[in-house]
Amino acid sequence: MEMPAPDQFTLSRKAEIVARLRAALPADVVIDDPAETRAYECDALSAYRCPPLAVVLPYSTEEVATALKICNEMNVPVVPRGAGTSLAGGALPTADSVIIGVARMNEVLECDYKNRVIRVQTGRTNLSVTGAVEEDDFFYAPDPSSQLACAIAGNIAMNSGGAHCLKYGVTSNNLMGVKLVTMQGDILDIGGSHLDADGLDLLGVICGSEGQLGIVTEATLRILHKPEGALPVLMGFESNEVAGACVSDIIRAGVLPVAIEFMDRPCIRATEAFAGAGYPDCEALLIVEVEGSDLEIEEQLDKILDIAKTHNPVELRRASDAAEAGRIWLGRKSAFGAMGQINDYMCLDGTIPVSQLPYVLRRISELSAEFGLDVGNVFHAGDGNMHPLILYNANKEGDLEKCEAFGAEILKLCVEVGGCLTGEHGVGIEKRDLMSVQFSALDLEAQMQIKDVFDPKWLLNAAKVFPLDATQSRRDGCPK
Repeated sequence: MEMPAPDQFTLSRKAEIVARLRAALPADVVIDDPAETRAYECDALSAYRCPPLAVVLPYSTEEVATALKICNEMNVPVVPRGAGTSLAGGALPTADSVIIGVARMNEVLECDYKNRVIRVQTGRTNLSVTGAVEEDDFFYAPDPSSQLACAIAGNIAMNSGGAHCLKYGVTSNNLMGVKLVTMQGDILDIGGSHLDADGLDLLGVICGSEGQLGIVTEATLRILHKPEGALPVLMGFESNEVAGACVSDIIRAGVLPVAIEFMDRPCIRATEAFAGAGYPDCEALLIVEVEGSDLEIEEQLDKILDIAKTHNPVELRRASDAAEAGRIWLGRKSAFGAMGQINDYMCLDGTIPVSQLPYVLRRISELSAEFGLDVGNVFHAGDGNMHPLILYNANKEGDLEKCEAFGAEILKLCVEVGGCLTGEHGVGIEKRDLMSVQFSALDLEAQMQIKDVFDPKWLLNAAKVFPLDATQSRRDGCPK
């Protein structure tokens, strides 16, 4: 994965840059010891690593603004960082960059139950947002698999979703407002605690912008009343294609589950060894969850089970209480960790029309045979957000490159059938060079012109999202 060569002039001024930052910020905010900066050399796309020039971990929005202003004045590239859980390399630094992370900014600033919003600093983890309101019977809906660790800052940057996004939507559907610090150090309040704020939809531009436009330090999020109840059903099938066809039929029938999750045999076996959830040893399984009153749950599950039976399932398991529901979800929630126990893998993120699931799953299997690399599938089937896990040997020469080529073909397939390159992980560096598969040169130019407005020097995460050849002139145009 190509990255721009570090700017030698910037590297030569490391002592001066660090001195400026230390003079303006508290003593413990700036990290420049090479041994300590190594902790920030990668994110969850750990195949690629590069220690940064320095790391800044502010305690406040004002300190973020101070750091950005200094970096802007000194023409130093900046890489924003939340919790470092990005699977697309969104927080991968370059040797001449300063990482500005929000991990220390994790406070709840306001809970407004009357208007059903919560305002938090964006270093707060996803799951702890629900933790702050659950005693009052509220919750925050987006639930990425990494929700125990991932930060709201990264969720906003990548427009993250999760298992329950089929009903509740992704981050953009639950984000009301942000406090954004620009590269120039200006602090902007965008949106707020109500829908449809006046003016341009800048919130829609910020959410999913992957740290290209500024650093979000505060977020106003929609919180919802907990449903009366929720129960899942587990279905086992003899093939991926049949499971995919069942998903299409459920959606076509007009039933709206809160979640439809898919796992295939490699993932099933790995999670069984890891978590012992009691899953059947079948080719594919679905976890379908519905919620509401007892009568609503019964009616929805009856319809879903009737549909499933037309596909000759090898197993149907209907949860009757919270304990059984927890067992059904245990394996799915453990899937990524379980796969990591048995192999190196690269987790992809492409989105397709639900009707194309059977075809895409068959093609992935065919591509797996062509490339000679196994693949496990675990994903949010209800909205077509796929997460193929390509298994490879990081210590075997050429395997990473083969894995990348295989992944590129899967993502091209997603676009080919009417989908897109990413559903929730973002573009980062992983899909950067595939952007031209989905977007024309004119489309990319329009997107880059938005960045020109917010970050005219192209200092913020400039090696991400857009193909390097398309951004070369803009990146070279930064005065040194």
